[in-house]
Amino acid sequence: MEYPIGTQFKTRGKVPRLCTVTDILKTYNSAGELVKIRYVAQHNFMGQKINDYDVVATTIAMGLMPAASPACV
Repeated sequence: MEYPIGTQFKTRGKVPRLCTVTDILKTYNSAGELVKIRYVAQHNFMGQKINDYDVVATTIAMGLMPAASPACV
């Protein structure tokens, strides 16, 4: 399943953060086959926007925010 840009999710751990998907990165091999999909997620930390460029779909699936996510509708 591919999550659209704007999907919000919470990270796991001691201090969960509310992240938003801002971009989708797709990697293809020389034969043109899709090899992997990674997401770029953004969250605020002390007034600054922090980007994480290596978020997998499983991370998003575990932390989906049902009321705020267009993917759950």
